[in-house]
Amino acid sequence: MGMIRRCPGLGLLAKVALLAVFVSLETGISSAQPIGSHSDLQQRDALPNSAMKHADSMAAATPNAPSAASDARPTRRATALGPYYVDFRARTAATYGHAFVWYGKTSEKQVEVAGLAPAGDEVPYILGHVMFVPSETGATYGDLDEQYLTASYRVYLNEADAKRVFAYIKHLQETSPLWNAATTNCTAFIGRIATFMGLNAPFHLLKPEEYVNRLRELNGGRKTVQLEPARS
Repeated sequence: MGMIRRCPGLGLLAKVALLAVFVSLETGISSAQPIGSHSDLQQRDALPNSAMKHADSMAAATPNAPSAASDARPTRRATALGPYYVDFRARTAATYGHAFVWYGKTSEKQVEVAGLAPAGDEVPYILGHVMFVPSETGATYGDLDEQYLTASYRVYLNEADAKRVFAYIKHLQETSPLWNAATTNCTAFIGRIATFMGLNAPFHLLKPEEYVNRLRELNGGRKTVQLEPARS
């Protein structure tokens, strides 16, 4: 202090040095505050992520820990009716009616028709009650008209089974050259198709409408069939 009193210039220099130190300290403190605040924000932002990671690791380590995926129960898929069908049908006719089948693909309007009937006019039909007469196995008059329909029983198949059933129907058409009212008649014809499909077929000497309704009853009204594997 004695030196400062003797040398006023030294006192002024000391004051300037003290002021510089004070300013530098204030600058350091003020500049350090934002860094500390930013660090606090980073820690607060990082806390949820670290907590989630910890929860996930705990859930993975705990066997019985429920997860969002486990809450979603698998839905049972409904059994598809199948893209193909065989429709056993009966319609009105001049006497007791006629039985036949429609078959095809559900997504298509076009249908195939198969049935067994006497070929020609009324004479073969009358003779067919006492003897065998030539037959026709395609669509006959009225088979495509809904207004004549008296009974229907539709059964659905998958593609593989439909190919086998449709091939059998065509084979049956090709190998049924004769018609007889008591034996190889229209109900016996569609009954053979039903039996091939694994359905229970009623006795063939029923009126077509009764036959189709009885066919449905014998099979519990089931809507689908699945054929047994083909034997090699």
